[in-house]
Amino acid sequence: MNLETSSNWPGSTSPLTAASRQRLQKVFEHAQRCVDKQDFDYANKLFTQCLVEDPGNLVYLQSFLANLHKKNGDRQKGSRLAGLKIKSKRSSLTKAAGKGEWEAAMTAGCAALALNPWDIATLLALAAAYGHLQSDECQLYCLRCALNADAKDVEVNRQAGLALQRMGQFDQAIACWQRVKLALPQDEQARQAIARLSVEQTIDKGGYDSSLLSNSSSYCNDQDSLPMPAMSVAQLSTNAEPVDGRPPEVRLLAAIADDPTAAEQYVQLAALFLRELRFDEAEQLLGQGLNACGSSDLQIRSQLEDVQLRRVSHQLALAEQCYQQDPNDEANELVHRFRIQANQVELEIYAARVERDSTNLRLKYELGLRLKRAGKIKEAISVLQAARTDSKRELVVLVELGECFQHIEQYKLALSHYEQAIEALRKLSEPESEIYRKALYRAGVLATGMQEMDRAEGHLTTLAALDFGYRDVADRLDKIARLRDSR
Repeated sequence: MNLETSSNWPGSTSPLTAASRQRLQKVFEHAQRCVDKQDFDYANKLFTQCLVEDPGNLVYLQSFLANLHKKNGDRQKGSRLAGLKIKSKRSSLTKAAGKGEWEAAMTAGCAALALNPWDIATLLALAAAYGHLQSDECQLYCLRCALNADAKDVEVNRQAGLALQRMGQFDQAIACWQRVKLALPQDEQARQAIARLSVEQTIDKGGYDSSLLSNSSSYCNDQDSLPMPAMSVAQLSTNAEPVDGRPPEVRLLAAIADDPTAAEQYVQLAALFLRELRFDEAEQLLGQGLNACGSSDLQIRSQLEDVQLRRVSHQLALAEQCYQQDPNDEANELVHRFRIQANQVELEIYAARVERDSTNLRLKYELGLRLKRAGKIKEAISVLQAARTDSKRELVVLVELGECFQHIEQYKLALSHYEQAIEALRKLSEPESEIYRKALYRAGVLATGMQEMDRAEGHLTTLAALDFGYRDVADRLDKIARLRDSR
């Protein structure tokens, strides 16, 4: 095959044409018919051709391995002579991949797996090749096949943990690193990986690890942080010590068994799980609590919402951490996706809390922010106007409302809200606050767009005198001067 004319490998000057894809599809369909006839060897030859020409096709890879598994009876053993031959094929795979000769690498990899489709070393080498080719789905499939062959293999879990973390599948990555740590308690890479993911769970399921985890950075675009669990850190530290020879987890489980309707026991145990970032266990436990105590139990309901808030906050923090460590488009997209997901979860929870407590102005403020982030501007305006009567947040709400009105092109209302905030902050003698700077900037920029040059210059000059390096305030003042000169 000529890589320069018909290859679908990365870096090729000419990807597969539609005609080539149609030809491969016919080869693939012929291979499937061979599998149905139990002509596994010829099917393998055809599947190999498909994979070599179109390496990133997950369906081809899955069918290739499924055929070999059927041929060998799913007994996780290759041919009798596999051990003697597979090393040379695997070596060819590694050498070719090292030189960037991907077609030769795939050919050698397929030949090695034909001898033993469960050979872990070959699956790892092929996964590494797919990693270089940025074919995430195929890489992950090879790693999962290796895990199916030996779920305790240290190197398999190590490579799977790295790949899963990079792809944003954090829970599965954590499980892989924990298996590495279980096999090698002193392994530094596993320890650091778990620390980066802010997770440290109990290794021995029959025991209990009382060490409390430090909180990972929370998702918060506002000055108020997300709610913490109902159980305080001090309470957890006290309860982390065994009582009557029993660790707290065992004791609380026993208490729930004795009285399944005692809501406090569910809340305390869920708080313990939450401090260890055991989100699935906490949600499952609280779900059981709601069934036992009644779905209207506010204590359990609130704790379940806290778990959901902390889960999305934690996921976003991990995604942001990955982006900081390796900034790339994929990591940035992952952060964006988790930020949208986190806001949606928060929006739904704060809406439910406002419905339960309609007089709580802080909750209305939090809901208004989430509605605004979600682009539901008119709904946000209504909720934020109600929250404005909260003296603690009135000035921040004024600026938020100004941005909302500006978004729906109600410019006079927007400017009025910015200037109300500015005037109130001046009276409070808080010219150093960030909200004051933001209000001045927003008002100056908006007034410029409205051709209100005197007002714009006044706000931006005040801001420049306070902080000349704030955003692009200097450039905007120059722009106003040029606009005046052009008149």
